[in-house]
Amino acid sequence: MNRNRFANTGLLSRFILRLDRIRILLWLIGLVLFTLITPPALDGLYQTQQDRDAITETMTNPAMTAMLGTGDLDHYTIGAMTAHQMIVMTAVIVGIMAILLVTRHTRADEEDGRIEILRSLPTGRLSYLNATLIVTSGTFIALALLIGFGLYALGIESMDLEGSLLYGAALGGTGFVFTGVTAVFAQLSENSRGTIGWSIAVLILSYLFRAVTDVSNETLTWISPLGWVSKAAVYSSNNWGAILLMLALAAILYVLANFLNSIRDLEQGFIAAKSGRRYASRFLQSPLGLAFRLQRTGFIAWAIGLYILGASYGSIFGDLESFFEGNDMYQQMLQHAEGTSIVEQFIPTLMIVLSLIATIPPVMAMNKLRVEEKKGRLEHLLVRAISREKLIGSYVVLALVNGLVMLSLSAVGLWSAAVSVIEEGISFSMIYHAAIVYFPAMIVMIGFAAILNGLLPRFTSWIWGYFLYSFFVLYLGNLFQFPNWVGKLSPFGHVPQVPIEDATFLPLFILIIIGAGLMVASVKGFPKRDVQG
Repeated sequence: MNRNRFANTGLLSRFILRLDRIRILLWLIGLVLFTLITPPALDGLYQTQQDRDAITETMTNPAMTAMLGTGDLDHYTIGAMTAHQMIVMTAVIVGIMAILLVTRHTRADEEDGRIEILRSLPTGRLSYLNATLIVTSGTFIALALLIGFGLYALGIESMDLEGSLLYGAALGGTGFVFTGVTAVFAQLSENSRGTIGWSIAVLILSYLFRAVTDVSNETLTWISPLGWVSKAAVYSSNNWGAILLMLALAAILYVLANFLNSIRDLEQGFIAAKSGRRYASRFLQSPLGLAFRLQRTGFIAWAIGLYILGASYGSIFGDLESFFEGNDMYQQMLQHAEGTSIVEQFIPTLMIVLSLIATIPPVMAMNKLRVEEKKGRLEHLLVRAISREKLIGSYVVLALVNGLVMLSLSAVGLWSAAVSVIEEGISFSMIYHAAIVYFPAMIVMIGFAAILNGLLPRFTSWIWGYFLYSFFVLYLGNLFQFPNWVGKLSPFGHVPQVPIEDATFLPLFILIIIGAGLMVASVKGFPKRDVQG
């Protein structure tokens, strides 16, 4: 009986691997390249130990400790520096990767009715869940090995084989933990949105708890799974005990997910969804109102998150002089201009990051149209007296409003924290102006998402590749000294660097025209294509 519960798990594992082979390959390539390019860059900037020791005072800043975690500042070699400045942030990305991959083949497939079809075949009740766990776990084993041996192959003296393998194991172990977390919430929640929402909440809380305890009480950091990443002390004391904790927690979560899956009904969850109103409001009876209602929870969560993110960056403004003094790597990331303060030079670099992160929710809001289409829900709307132009136009308007709100809140959060730590204060108009000039570039990104939804729905995910390209070349462009044309391939590369540059009208106007043109083309093209299930 128990054996039948796992019937054909291997066959389903190969099936899932075939479905996700490109997606997994892209994740692996991106994470491995992102990890391997950093140590040579640091080695080129800090060629002597004296150079590396010069920045340890900056790293003792509580804001940096909260952001990056603890590190071996007494022996700040290239290896220790790489682990300190990179591993925790990379672990967060690995956690997101695990959440998305597991949700796709658990609650999302269940919502779409695929698991019901598979269970009608000679497969076990727990086969598909365990096939998902096997494929995802195998992916993180591959990630750990590729990063571990890849770092060692760089040939940097302080990056020995044990430390390199531990670096990879810490990232792979993080993937294991959040694979288990997501698998459990896939049983508890009734839908994929809830699964992703609860899992991301655990990831964020793990990061915030680690950030607070790293500053206040390092002993308590052991409670957070992300705290174990920095506690591994990669390229220092090489504490493998942290990895054992990750594997133990992952095993417990895997068993719990299997147990919950075995006792619940298909398409049901243990966390009941809130009952809706008996009668819909007038706002909900329009395409725009319905689109907003479907995304309301995510909208609120992202709004709070971006305000907090802006505030967290603003909180370090009081220590910027000491933060950048003697730090060549971060000096290269500044937008230098004569007669400007460190704060003013730092704002453009910071705004690139905030504006790009603030672009994520509006693009997600636009791509929600494709999600609804794939689930077959658009057909129920289009059989009523609703034009296709009005339907896609509602999502375009919602994405634009979403982007404006997110960009504004990140600027307000930045200013509200910065004004409290800078003795002479800081102008709100300067901060908001520096942020809002990126809205035309955001309009272009929304326009690209709209044109893919309107004309090429099967390629809507390509917008994220363009987003990652923009983030990489603009955030690290000065550090790696990319040619100017590389940054100009992104709409964000055409935005004036306020406040050290004047916000000229022409480039912003051209960006708006391009974005508006893409949106108009999407609205006109959407009625001419088939609605696909």
